[in-house]
Amino acid sequence: MAPASTAPAVPPTVRTAAEPAAAPPVKSAAPAVAPGTGSAADRVYAFVKQAVLERRYEGGTLLTEGDLADAVGVSRTPVREALLRLEVEGLIRLYPKKGALVLPVSAQEIGDVVETRLLVEQHAARKAVPARPELIARLEELLDQQRAQAAAGDLAALAISDRCFHAEIVRSAGNQILDRLYDQLRDRQLRMGAAVMHAHPDRIAKNISEHAEILAALRAGDADAAADAVHHHVSWVRHLARGEER
Repeated sequence: MAPASTAPAVPPTVRTAAEPAAAPPVKSAAPAVAPGTGSAADRVYAFVKQAVLERRYEGGTLLTEGDLADAVGVSRTPVREALLRLEVEGLIRLYPKKGALVLPVSAQEIGDVVETRLLVEQHAARKAVPARPELIARLEELLDQQRAQAAAGDLAALAISDRCFHAEIVRSAGNQILDRLYDQLRDRQLRMGAAVMHAHPDRIAKNISEHAEILAALRAGDADAAADAVHHHVSWVRHLARGEER
């Protein structure tokens, strides 16, 4: 990272170079971009982003340019470029001469995401009625995937299929602007979903059961019940953020 005349103070959660490494680089996980494809910066960007979203780099982890360069097999220059992109997306914060801090998910961020999801998803659930057979079939397929992923303990894949379940309903509403808005939440949803499932494994079965309730309401053609089921399902994350588990 480029030197700065005045470096910001490093938060207490960040270890300095003199301390033991906060977390080893993830070298066993394959980058999201296959070797030999995309630029070197693209490969680093995909590697780090995937590790953050899947919680292999957890909030509070300090990443160094050298470790990331070694993990992906590139020089430090593309690492700097990739980290700048990730900082713009709000996943990390750069500290000159020290590294990049993976930012934890804050209660404020959770509340903002939940509020936006409720506005979009409840509206979409109502518009989805009467649900097309193709939508019902796709939601049934995703629900089956979630059950299999939960049984296998594959929480990263489960977070993706969970998010896809909701995205299919939003897409079915036919509003391309809302669809694009919802897509902007994707990374935050995946990261929050993985974090919550690790912290509250008892919620996994409840999530799947609540998805089944949403699907049943759509299949029955009950717009009010579908919107209510979405509200019940999505809003519980906000209760967790406030320490009000249910």
